Amino acid sequence: MISTRDLGELPDIDTLRRLMQALAVLDAVLQPEWQYRYFSFNSKWSEGEMMGSMRNGSGDDLFAHFTPAGCFLKGFAHEYDMSPYRERPKRMWPGVLDSVPEEFAESLVEPAFSMADTTFCIWRLSSEPTWACGEIKFPKGKDPDGSAGLLRYYDGKPATYRKHAADYFEAEVPLKFIRAVYAHEPLTEAMVAELNPEITLPDLKADLDEIGYPAV
Repeated sequence: MISTRDLGELPDIDTLRRLMQALAVLDAVLQPEWQYRYFSFNSKWSEGEMMGSMRNGSGDDLFAHFTPAGCFLKGFAHEYDMSPYRERPKRMWPGVLDSVPEEFAESLVEPAFSMADTTFCIWRLSSEPTWACGEIKFPKGKDPDGSAGLLRYYDGKPATYRKHAADYFEAEVPLKFIRAVYAHEPLTEAMVAELNPEITLPDLKADLDEIGYPAV
């Protein structure tokens, strides 16, 4: 299972970006209202930058900032042992942000990421072969920073999203549909109609443009 203590199965930067785009597309088809979606992606975040995010509607979130330097990933699981809210005044768990490379200095001060609310941080420079996180003395427990819970969606397995859709949207999504979107096959009117007959492909144009996903 992917977590800050085992990053070996977290996809490389380009694969993660494509996966985050796919997840955002699937959520957009299932749920036309952006505020009720789990996953989103902005391919036009800033010049040369993209941003993927996840919000579970219960106060937890994850942001991935894709820049020429690499990818900076921040997560917040508010009920876990390493939450800054474990103390008053709130305090970041030692080591979580201490070793972030200077190449991600702008990510650390991006208001949209709410960095004061962070339980884990992961990064990967474009020049490096692996993901990294800070040197942290973790408290006892299987998932003290909530990273396993939030990162589980990024294993690249279509069955993982299928379970999410069933739990969150109460929707049965065919695996063939998820595989097609994970492969970035262009979205068609027939695909949209099969999954959600209440919307059409033109209804998704703005979302697809923002996500940076192809359609025909």
